[in-house]
Amino acid sequence: MSSEVKNGEAKQSVVLDHLGDRERTHSCGELRREHVGQQVVLMGWVARRRDLGFVTFIDLRDRDGVTQIVCDAERNPEAHARLKDVRGEFVLCVVGTVRGRDEKQKNAKLATGDTEVLASEVLILNDARTPPFQIEPTSEKDLASEDLRLKYRYLDLRRPQLQSNLRLRHRVVREIRAYMDAEGFTEIETPILIKSTPEGARDYIVPSRTFPGKFYALPQSPQLFKQLCMIAGLDKYYQIARCFRDEDLRADRQPEFTQLDVEISFATLEQIYALIEGLFQRVFRLVDVELETPFLRLPYAEAMRRFGSDKPDMRFGMELQDLSGELKETDFTPFKSALENKGAVKAIVLSGGANTSRKTIDELSEFVKRYGANGLAWIKYGDEVTSSLLKALGVEAIERIGRVAKADKNDLVLIVAGKIKTVHAALGALRLEVARRERLIPENTFAPLWVTEFPMFEWNEETNNFDAMHHPFTSPLDEDLPLLEKAIEGGEKELLGKLRAKAYDPVINGVELASGSIRIHRRDIQALIFKALGMSQEEARARFGFFLDALEYGTPPHGGIAPGIDRLIMVLAGTDNIRDVIAFPKTASAADLMIESPGEVDARALRELKIRVEG
Repeated sequence: MSSEVKNGEAKQSVVLDHLGDRERTHSCGELRREHVGQQVVLMGWVARRRDLGFVTFIDLRDRDGVTQIVCDAERNPEAHARLKDVRGEFVLCVVGTVRGRDEKQKNAKLATGDTEVLASEVLILNDARTPPFQIEPTSEKDLASEDLRLKYRYLDLRRPQLQSNLRLRHRVVREIRAYMDAEGFTEIETPILIKSTPEGARDYIVPSRTFPGKFYALPQSPQLFKQLCMIAGLDKYYQIARCFRDEDLRADRQPEFTQLDVEISFATLEQIYALIEGLFQRVFRLVDVELETPFLRLPYAEAMRRFGSDKPDMRFGMELQDLSGELKETDFTPFKSALENKGAVKAIVLSGGANTSRKTIDELSEFVKRYGANGLAWIKYGDEVTSSLLKALGVEAIERIGRVAKADKNDLVLIVAGKIKTVHAALGALRLEVARRERLIPENTFAPLWVTEFPMFEWNEETNNFDAMHHPFTSPLDEDLPLLEKAIEGGEKELLGKLRAKAYDPVINGVELASGSIRIHRRDIQALIFKALGMSQEEARARFGFFLDALEYGTPPHGGIAPGIDRLIMVLAGTDNIRDVIAFPKTASAADLMIESPGEVDARALRELKIRVEG
C-alpha cells in the first residue's frame, strides 16, 4: 500500500506496511544497559532523522521517552532502504538488537542514552504531513503560538512536557482516591443537569426539549447536593467533580474544570485542616516534595493588611507598609483625598532598589493602573534621596516616610494611595511583579498556608448591596451570629460588613488551591443569610425551596472543601498556565480552536427546542 505525503512542496510515494501480529516488547524510554544483547520490538513516532549516507539514525519517540535507532546499509540493506523513506512524525515499528554505546557516544540527556537499537527490520505503519509547528523545539522561546498549538492540540500533546503533566495528573487522581478511601469516604456522583441558581458566576444553560421554555444548568459546583448527602446521613462524601462557570477567564481558570469535592458530617475546622494537609502531603511526594505540617494560618484581615492579597505568596517578604498615620496631616492632594475618604496610603520596599531606572518605575506605574490605582509614587534612598514626592512633601517628610516604611540606604519605596480595596489589589500585584522581575522568589520552594476567617459578605458597588464572599451556605463565626441578627432584625445592615465566616482557603506559593467552609445547618440562620443578600421569601423559596425544606429534617453540622485538581497539578508540574495540565483546554476566550467550539446549532434543532436566535 502506498501513500502520498506532503513534505514542504514535494510529494513522496511511501509504501505502508501492516503491523500484523507483532507486539511491542519495550517502550522507547525503557531500554538500559541490562537490555544489551536482547532482541526488541519498539513502536513510536520519528522525532528526528539523521542520514549519514551508509548509516541512518532515527530518534524514535513514544510517551515514555526516546530511543536511538541505528541502521546501516551493509548489515541490513532492506531496513536501511525503508528508513530512507521516513520523515518526522512517521509511525514506525522497529525490530532490532540492543547494544551499548561507546563512552564518547552516550547521550546524557536521554534516560536511554547508554543504549541504542541496531535495526534488523523496519515497518512504516503510517506516514505524516509536515506538522504546522515543531513538536519538540530546542527551547521554550521557540514554541509556536499557543493558539496554533491549541488548534492542533493532538500534535501539541506529543510534547514530552505535556505528556508528563497528564501522567502526573493521572497519578495525583489515583493518590487522591486511595487517600480518601483510606479515610473512610464514599465516592458519590451528583447530577450534571441541574436547576439554575446563579450565585456570582454565570451558569451554562442547557435547553430542555421535553419541557419547552425551561432549562437545565451545568453545575458550578455540587454544593447543595453534597450538603444533601450529609442530611441523608452519608457522613463522608467525596467526588472528582466536573464543574462549569461561564465567567471571564485567567491563566489559572477554565470554563470547565475538575475539583475534588469533599463534605463531612459533624466536621470541625481542625478535622478539615488535618484531612487536606495530609492529602497535599501525599500528592506532593509524587514530585519529591515534603510539605511541613501544620500549615501556617493567617486570618483574611491580616493577609490583606500585610500582603494585599487573600492568596499571598509566602516565599519572600516585601510586606505592605502602612503610611496612613504618618501622612494623615498631609496637604498633598492625592494622599489627603484618599485618607479623607477612608482610604489608605501604603507602600512596599525593594531592598537595594535605589538604582532602579526611571523607565522601570514608569512601567511599574502603568502596571498598578491595571488594578485601579491612579499611579505610583516613589522614593529612592541612595547616596542622595530622590523622589517623585520631593517637591510636594519636602526632605523631612520623605525621611520620616523612610523610617515608617523601614527602608534602609539604597532601598526603593513604591507608594499607592486610594480606596483600601484598590491599594491592596495594586500593591499585592506589584509585590509579585517586582519579586518576579528581581528574581526574589526562591525556586523549588513551597510555602503553604491557610487563609481563614474570610468576611461573610462584600459590598457590591454596582448593585448597591452585599454579596456572599464565598457562597450563601457558609456559616458565620459563632461569636458573630449576634451581629447577623442585629443587622437583619435590627435594621443595621452595615453590620453585615463586619461578619466573619467559618471559611478557609489553602494557598501554596500564591495559588489558591481550594475553597471551603463550615456550612449552615439551621434553617433559621439560612433564612437570615438569604434575607441579608436581598432575597425575598418568595425568591428564596423559588430558588432553594427544596433545600430549605431539607434543613428541617435533622441536618447535622457539616463542612467541606473543594481543592481544584487543575490548579493543584499546575503547581506540582511547575507551570503557571493551567492549559498545560488539561488534555483539551479552551482558550482565554473560552473557545476550542481545534473543534471550533462554540458553534452554531442546526435550525431544526433550535425549532425543536423552541429557541429563536436574535441579532
